[in-house]
Amino acid sequence: MASAANYVYDTCQPGPAAELRIGVIGYGYWGPNVVRNLQGLENCQLVAICDSNPANLQGARQARPDVELTRDCSELLTSTQIDAIAVVTPVWTHFDLAKSALQNGKHVFVEKPFTSTTQQAEELIELATRNRLKIMVDHTFLFTGAVRKIRQLVDNGTLGKLYYYDSTRVNLGLFQHDINVVWDLAPHDLSIMDYIIPKKPEAIVATGERHLNGHVDVAFITIYFPGNVIAHINVNWLSPVKVCTTLIGGEKRMLVWNDLEADEKLKVYDKGVQMRTGHEIYELLVSYRSGDMWAPKVEPTEALKAELAYFIDCILNDRTPINDGPAGLRVVKMLEAADQSLKKRGTTIRL
Repeated sequence: MASAANYVYDTCQPGPAAELRIGVIGYGYWGPNVVRNLQGLENCQLVAICDSNPANLQGARQARPDVELTRDCSELLTSTQIDAIAVVTPVWTHFDLAKSALQNGKHVFVEKPFTSTTQQAEELIELATRNRLKIMVDHTFLFTGAVRKIRQLVDNGTLGKLYYYDSTRVNLGLFQHDINVVWDLAPHDLSIMDYIIPKKPEAIVATGERHLNGHVDVAFITIYFPGNVIAHINVNWLSPVKVCTTLIGGEKRMLVWNDLEADEKLKVYDKGVQMRTGHEIYELLVSYRSGDMWAPKVEPTEALKAELAYFIDCILNDRTPINDGPAGLRVVKMLEAADQSLKKRGTTIRL
């Protein structure tokens, strides 16, 4: 269940004068974005960047000549000058790095997906709780204006009772060598569903195929929720075009979210179907409602910057993040179930 649905975050609330000192491990694909967005944030000091690749460190040196650089992550993990670690590395490294950071008294920001297994996630959550430290999983989409607006429309009943969530998230590449397309792309939609659907998923069915590097590169995932709510996710590394479109259907209205649209990312349609029985039991009368379409205002915001500001605020003000360790664990559980179903060619896996 989206227990995160009980939280409301506000990155605008003022924090104390304290400053959070952060070290970043990983300066490959996503790391430069994390570093760039940490720049200029209040109550934050970027102390050091670590990457095992000399070419990546050279890029970091050009971008941030004032920041300490190293190839040895233990220098960051054990430093008394660092309060929090951002782990922006391949998923198979997340557990060891996050565990070491927590053992050394540091809060952790972890790239998605949280860990490789539910057991690893549970261990990190227990360690963070015992040491009174924060974990935040980088579910960036939760901080976009579009997802915040969708959550608002669900909460205020604009869509009515939810029927379905249907997402297509495809592009040509980027191929990963350590995880399949489900672990690469599906965490986006799984974290969004965890945030906006106020029900706990019951079962998952996944099918897919591998074509190039031994990992599944095309997959279709179906998630079943109580109350006849169903979700479907299409993830694909082999699409000739990039598509990031989500349809959400409710009893009252339906919504289309096209994340690639520069303007009018969200469109709400006052359309629906009503059914009633006639005098005879076999008479089923169907009526279609077709009303107006409108595009709700979506606040323009750099999601990663808002998320990192929120991470700092949660630590300095001792707040529980909406994308905390348990939220990351819920996504990992769904990813593991999808993997099990894939291996059994579409067998239903109960959650």
